[in-house]
Amino acid sequence: MGRVTERRKVIRIRDGRVTERPDTLVTEEPLEIRLNGRPLAVTMRTPGDDFALAAGFLVSEGVLGAADELQSIVYCAGATAEGANTYNVVDVRTAPGVVIPDITLERNVYTTSSCGLCGKASLDAVRTTARFPIADTPPVRLGVELLSELPDRLRAAQRVFDRTGGLHAAALFSEEGDLLDIREDVGRHNAVDKLVGRALQDGRLPLSRAVLLVSGRASFELAQKAVMAGIPVLAAVSAPSSLAVDLAAETGLTLVGFLRGASMNVYAGEHRVALTAAAVQD
Repeated sequence: MGRVTERRKVIRIRDGRVTERPDTLVTEEPLEIRLNGRPLAVTMRTPGDDFALAAGFLVSEGVLGAADELQSIVYCAGATAEGANTYNVVDVRTAPGVVIPDITLERNVYTTSSCGLCGKASLDAVRTTARFPIADTPPVRLGVELLSELPDRLRAAQRVFDRTGGLHAAALFSEEGDLLDIREDVGRHNAVDKLVGRALQDGRLPLSRAVLLVSGRASFELAQKAVMAGIPVLAAVSAPSSLAVDLAAETGLTLVGFLRGASMNVYAGEHRVALTAAAVQD
């Protein structure tokens, strides 16, 4: 449990010089998520914050939306033939009365560390299951200068990345630019689930005044997770996908891509970004 990094032997070649040395790698292991005792999904993740990861995943699936809907999360004992606990299987128990969507129980999902979803059906599903309509919340207003500072603040808080260079990060910031929480994982979607799951456990959903920043690209799945958690602003240091932009436009999510220094692209929800009229040109 908590095996974030591992050491492996590596042959290092630098300027023609060959040496043998240990290297620190990010750990990647499967996590099976069970819902009320039934297998639901398997995701490849970096161990740690597993309960938050499972809770956040169920928020994005429309199963959970409040702390009192979560009864318990436990590691399943005897996950190997010998009866040893691998800490790679968790069981989430919902509170009595929580309605479980049929589509969630009917599928058994294998999720890679770079997966995504697609299609109009996915857009419709998010729109119909989102509990916290972003368009109905008081607008967050963010200055361009504040947005430009967030990637450096994210990078400065990435502890494990400095040792491995192999982790994605997701962070929540206040509308004033204060770092609220940060999580790292081999999968960018897992890092977001860990943030959202922790917020659920702490009774902080919806995150209607928060900014979500991710270290990679903005896929449809990340936009979906932001919408399901009630987050009004998603920013990414890399590109968004076309479906992510479509989802942002349909739900009122502010989507910022290529956030690098003072440069950025605003793909949707520009009303939350403080732009001067003189600065906007065709």
